Amino acid sequence: MGEKDFKTYVDQAYRAVEEFVNIYYETMDKRRRALTRLYLEKATLIWNRNVVTGLDALTNFFEMLPSSEFQVNMLECQPVHEQATPSQTTVLVVTSGTVKLDGNKQHYFNQNFLLTAQSSPTNTVWKIASDCLRFQDWASS
Repeated sequence: MGEKDFKTYVDQAYRAVEEFVNIYYETMDKRRRALTRLYLEKATLIWNRNVVTGLDALTNFFEMLPSSEFQVNMLECQPVHEQATPSQTTVLVVTSGTVKLDGNKQHYFNQNFLLTAQSSPTNTVWKIASDCLRFQDWASS
């Protein structure tokens, strides 16, 4: 893949990821019960060092979390080289911003997603394979 091709690939990935990130945080804040639909069956979440694996565990974990209001201030993405994930379109996504939990104290957060494209003849759906969220101020909360 040449440099120009890769730039096109990055631009396409960025557009797809932007839409995905909007859906993810809106779902987290307003329709949390539907959030696990965005994850692969064997997905792993690390939330402030708490490790959660699999859809059932994710469902239970998200139900325990207080209500949230996420505000994303930065979004970046990078396609993962095809040698690292053969025959699987994968994108690393990095977000940061602020979140209010239960309407209380605001936390700064960083979140990294590893998204993988699930393609069918009619469409492509991005699913989360790995998700890592960390409050930047977690020790003082």
